[in-house]
Amino acid sequence: MPVVALGLAVIALVVAVRAHQRISAVHARYRDLWDARERDLVAVVSHQTSKITRLQDDVREVGVQLSLTALDVEQTLRHVALVRYDAFGDLSGQLSFSAAILDDHGDGLVISSVHALGESRTYAKGVIEGLCHTTLTHEERQALAAACAGKVLL
Repeated sequence: MPVVALGLAVIALVVAVRAHQRISAVHARYRDLWDARERDLVAVVSHQTSKITRLQDDVREVGVQLSLTALDVEQTLRHVALVRYDAFGDLSGQLSFSAAILDDHGDGLVISSVHALGESRTYAKGVIEGLCHTTLTHEERQALAAACAGKVLL
C-alpha cells in the first residue's frame, strides 16, 4: 500500500507541475494583453485596435517602399557583357575590349577601348531599348547582343 500511495503522490506532483506551467503561460499572455495603465476590457481592445492600425499603416508604407525599390532595381545597370579582342595585328594578348552595360529596359551604354602599339582610344555609345543609333563594331554588337540576352561574356 505505501508504494501505491507514493506512486499516486508522484503522479499528482507531475500533474501539479504541468498545471503550474500552463497557468504561468496563460498569465504571461494575460500580462502582455493587459497593460498596467489599462484596467478595463474596452481600454484594452481600444489600445490593441490602435496598435493594429499602426501596424497596418507600417505594412502599407513598407509596400510602397518595396515598389519604389523594385523600380530602382529595374533601372540599375546590371546586364553586363565584355568582349576582349586584338584590334590590330601588331599586338596580342587581347588588350582591346568592348563592354555593354544595360538595365532591365535595355538602356545603357557600350564602352570600347581600342589598344594599338603606342596609343589607346576609348569610345562610349548610348543604348536605348537595346538599340544604338551610332554605328557599332562587330565586337560592340557582340557585347550588346550578349548583354540584351542576359549572357555574361568575359
